[in-house]
Amino acid sequence: MALVAEFLGQLTLSYGGEEEPKYPTVVPVRDFDPTRDAARIDTAMKTKGVDEQTITDILTRRSYEQRRQIAFEFERISKKDLITALKGALSGPLEALMLGLMKSTTQYDASELKASMKGLGTDEETLIELVCSRNNEELTEIKTVYKDLFKKELEKDIAGDTSGDFAKLLLALVQTKRDEQSNVVDYEKIDDDARSLYEAGVKRKGTDVSTWISIMSQRSIPHLQRVFERYKSYSPYNIKESIRKEVKGDLEKSFLTLVECFENKQLYFANRLNEAMKSKGAKEKVVTRIMVSRCEVDLMKIRSEFKRQHKKSLYQTIAEHTKGDYQKALLSLCGGDD
Repeated sequence: MALVAEFLGQLTLSYGGEEEPKYPTVVPVRDFDPTRDAARIDTAMKTKGVDEQTITDILTRRSYEQRRQIAFEFERISKKDLITALKGALSGPLEALMLGLMKSTTQYDASELKASMKGLGTDEETLIELVCSRNNEELTEIKTVYKDLFKKELEKDIAGDTSGDFAKLLLALVQTKRDEQSNVVDYEKIDDDARSLYEAGVKRKGTDVSTWISIMSQRSIPHLQRVFERYKSYSPYNIKESIRKEVKGDLEKSFLTLVECFENKQLYFANRLNEAMKSKGAKEKVVTRIMVSRCEVDLMKIRSEFKRQHKKSLYQTIAEHTKGDYQKALLSLCGGDD
């Protein structure tokens, strides 16, 4: 089955365009009956001590469009808003996960961005993950939805919450000026960019960060993959080593995230999940965000990268590092063992 999915996915890929193939673990359920689902959730909430299992089973195994229909039916049957009801019935990380599922992928990304900049102090790690790993198409949609939801421009919020070259890089990415991938390989431009990156960094004293920003935020991903390969013939260090030598802090993290996503985005997410679960006091927020935001996008492929890289399945790792109803919900989103 996975092979078929991979093959179909590759089909979309080979016909060009920016549309990236989808490798979801959560797909629309067949024989969908929103009225029945809504009634079961209603009953589960009225059960003494709340039947979390039923709520989890239903909401983690339906697509976003199906969850919306369930919410509509739920309100019709119970005269209550499903989101408000979920807040009342659930708590902790399980609540956060379920509320995340009630948003579309784009709404969820937009609200996670907003949360990373709200209140005192910025959660730079989240900001970096979201801005540096989303493609042109995703970022364009996120900007529109962000404005709809919060009545503010994403760019303005980022500019107000960050500073220096870090702000410049994030803003350059959010402006979605990245070239679409073309079928023509421009070897001269590849060589020019590789040399420019070298001359703006390792070759000189200090770093000309603006050159790095413009190349990394404007070139297509296949082009950049070739640039990084070519870069090795100029620089004694590869691109990631060069980033570590040249810049520090949030800027360093951002450039590294970009390069990791250009090289293999699903491996980037797999590593982040592994790190988040194995860190002291498992970073539930990170785990929830990746599982919720990628389950209808590419979680199936993140799973296979996880197994390849960490010699253990994502499913087993979740089972080992999380517990209770939250664990059951994550395992359900994961969609199976490898």
